[in-house]
Amino acid sequence: MPQTRPRTRLRCEPGTDDVGVTVRAPAKLTLSLRVIGVREDGFHLLDAEMVSIDLADTLTFEPGSGIVVHDDVRGGLGVGLLSVGPENLVARALVAVGRSAAVRIEKQIPVGAGLGGGSADAAAVLRWAGSRDPAVAARLGADVPFCLIGGRARVTGVGEQVDLLPFEDRRFVLLLAPLSVDTAAVYRRWDERAAGAGGAAQNDDTGGNDLEAAALDVAPSLARWRDELAEVTGERPRLAGSGSSWFVEGDRDELGLAGRDFLTVGEERAALVTVQTVPGSSGY
Repeated sequence: MPQTRPRTRLRCEPGTDDVGVTVRAPAKLTLSLRVIGVREDGFHLLDAEMVSIDLADTLTFEPGSGIVVHDDVRGGLGVGLLSVGPENLVARALVAVGRSAAVRIEKQIPVGAGLGGGSADAAAVLRWAGSRDPAVAARLGADVPFCLIGGRARVTGVGEQVDLLPFEDRRFVLLLAPLSVDTAAVYRRWDERAAGAGGAAQNDDTGGNDLEAAALDVAPSLARWRDELAEVTGERPRLAGSGSSWFVEGDRDELGLAGRDFLTVGEERAALVTVQTVPGSSGY
């Protein structure tokens, strides 16, 4: 039988020696996502179920300043689109809590994959600094409040309302498509589609994710990877957030993926990564 990986909860207790410490930043997986409205300021109102998974970045804090990123992303996707300047969410989170540190990020969560890598990293900074203020998290980004708490939750509003749900031990296989998707572009396309539909709800066959059709408009090649994963597993893949990752639920062997680390479409390949849910800081 395969060994079960230990589930590390999202916990970091600050103290006088809170530099030279390492904090894990688990990815988030959005199991369902409905866009239920748009505020006057243009932010979208959501109703989503999110879980933390054991695919995680690792942040190490030392005295000093600056951000260094080590590329450990599966499938060779790289971190070329990730800035380490002041706009980086880790840098912004440090400013938000009034702290400074030299931060090394061991990056395993792909950039632009819909898995909340930047938000997870920002939440790790807040935990390191001992900040649990949801308002601070919300100012950094829509996914940061959930990533700060982690576990399993219903997420509403613009992401700032996080209602914990009981933890469930679940397993998934991710397909890390070899492209990044711009979240802002997907939401703009969602707005255009909604306007064209007269504001009607866009609840087509989208696997429970209202952003899927817009994401496919922004990045049409996503469909090839969805269809390949569906053909191999016999399951209807779901899009993770705004993309570019797809996922199916279950064990790799049961899904017909035993011994396969990649799927191939044409001359491109996408990594397959097995993940499981992890509890949040409260044990949920």
